[in-house]
Amino acid sequence: MRVRDALKAAIENGTYGPGDSIPSEADLCATHGVARMTARRAIRELRTAGLVYTEWGKGSFVVDRSTEGEHQGDV
Repeated sequence: MRVRDALKAAIENGTYGPGDSIPSEADLCATHGVARMTARRAIRELRTAGLVYTEWGKGSFVVDRSTEGEHQGDV
């Protein structure tokens, strides 16, 4: 999935660092020309992979690997 892969690459190359917020679903839809469900799935897959965590009502943020485990209960 290109949205997931683009976000993963941006996290890995440092565009988004630990604690940084990633673009919202609406922003991802506009940038990549995809449906909201596609953007939501990309974020969910990054969350499942342990790359981001979501604070409902605030957004999704890059996991700080130095404090790994701190956000494991977030969904």
